[in-house]
Amino acid sequence: MKNPSSTIFRNCLTIILGSFVYSVAVNDLLLPHQIGEGGVTGLTAIGYYALHIQPAITNIVLNTIILLIGFKLLDKKTIFYSIWCVIWISFFLKMPSILHYHTQQTLIPAIIAGVFMGIALGLIYRANGTIAGSTIIASILNKYFGIQTGTAMLLCDLVVALPSGLIIGTERMFLTVIELYISAVVLNIFNNMFGAKYSLKIITPKVEQMSAALSDQLKQGITMVHTHGYYSGEKRAMIYIICTKKQSAQLFFLIERIDPDAMIVIEQVHSVAGHELNMLK
Repeated sequence: MKNPSSTIFRNCLTIILGSFVYSVAVNDLLLPHQIGEGGVTGLTAIGYYALHIQPAITNIVLNTIILLIGFKLLDKKTIFYSIWCVIWISFFLKMPSILHYHTQQTLIPAIIAGVFMGIALGLIYRANGTIAGSTIIASILNKYFGIQTGTAMLLCDLVVALPSGLIIGTERMFLTVIELYISAVVLNIFNNMFGAKYSLKIITPKVEQMSAALSDQLKQGITMVHTHGYYSGEKRAMIYIICTKKQSAQLFFLIERIDPDAMIVIEQVHSVAGHELNMLK
């Protein structure tokens, strides 16, 4: 098992990197080209232009409410990393522009910003954090309803982005929707590549040998599910494992080496909660 201190340190550094990429997307691509955003960031803009409420006040009030909701429904580790993330995003947003990129073809910055946002959110989610706002709600939807994080975040952001067209105009609203969609797609791809979890169901007569080999490979316990054949009535244990994408590929070859005729079912899992999740990282 990995050292908890080193894991926390690594996650904190990853969140700082993700916060920096997120801030570059906002400072250098979205704001200079007057492209909107979803979630709390989008609401602060609507509140300022429509009701003349200072963005700082809206941001603090809404994020406080959402963090309190998340505190009740999400683990305290996620809330801690989310607060850490919000601090660094606030810091980087105050920095001057880095890319100095400006173009009349506003579709280009919307696409690039969507890619940057997706990568930034992927890094932050990978480190067990969120940027608060709609990402907290997306994490709750992922945990309790199994909706992919990027998809859940897109749904939350569209609730804000679509009405924003009354403030920033129809063209900018469509650019905002394009940016949000690309961000959600990139986030889902990122999670599938680096953070996806898979379940393996294995049926084999060599249960003891297979279980010992898999346990040694994963350095963790193995779950056994009692099953029986419908026609034969034969009782047999089924091996059930939750693992990462990289581990699933390694285990597949190990299983085939022990029993080439073993039945293997591999499925992607959209949401996993519990102690075993931490052991797989």
